[in-house]
Amino acid sequence: MKAYVFPGQGAQFTGMGKDLYETSALAKELFEKANEILGFRITDIMFEGTAEELKETKVTQPAVFLHSVILAKTLGDDFKPEMVAGHSLGEFSALVANGTLSFEDGLKLVSQRALAMQKACEITPSTMAAVLGLADNTVEEVCASIDGIVVAANYNCPGQLVISGETSAVEKACEAMKAAGAKRALILPVGGAFHSPMMEPAREELAAAIEATTFSTPVCPVYQNVTANAVSDANEIKKNLIIQLTAPVKWTQSVQQMIADGATLFTEVGPGKVLAGLINKIDKEAVTANA
Repeated sequence: MKAYVFPGQGAQFTGMGKDLYETSALAKELFEKANEILGFRITDIMFEGTAEELKETKVTQPAVFLHSVILAKTLGDDFKPEMVAGHSLGEFSALVANGTLSFEDGLKLVSQRALAMQKACEITPSTMAAVLGLADNTVEEVCASIDGIVVAANYNCPGQLVISGETSAVEKACEAMKAAGAKRALILPVGGAFHSPMMEPAREELAAAIEATTFSTPVCPVYQNVTANAVSDANEIKKNLIIQLTAPVKWTQSVQQMIADGATLFTEVGPGKVLAGLINKIDKEAVTANA
């Protein structure tokens, strides 16, 4: 079975999507429509902007989404997903790819998500850190032992987790992780504590926008970050998407479940090759490709 996976924030690079814009009339049309919807020329930043400009959350999230979704649309008849999944932001790309969301609605939600997250990041100093070389349950136990808010946020692959929370609590947790035997525990250059309780204000804001958006029955199931299970019911997809901002990304569990359900080829659609790398670490036998 063909599985398509979509990357999240952090996969962006200067020049992303430029080749699509220049070689495909459909891509050009969609990029121009995106400029109109967003009210600024995101294509200028994607194609010619600095890494610094691309790193702004309000730019990064729509940019990664656009690259992924437009690339999928240019694949034409070759694009026949039997299951989809996306990492964090990538879940929105996956939901456009499987027909749950329209291109326009997906982009509007991603833009609103980015702005809501940016605002939530400004309320309390918060951050994320990568922890390498510890078992999942050890990471969870260390987080639970720290005063303040710090939680496991991304289960990326065995031995690679990301924790998220208040800056002081994350710093303390990093020291405790090293003491518990972690190979590395390093603070990431991110704007805030994504996929943690710190995102509650953003979740509330985004919930209203998601509730007001039409979700259709998809052509194939999406393996959602929150449950790591196949979901085809539009209302359930909506509910899980609202919880996603404050809940952990169960990427390892999602990939394992997709393999258990018959995935034979994982194709990464969008900038970078991060997910293909993680999938190969989750299952050495998994076959991966890039669109």
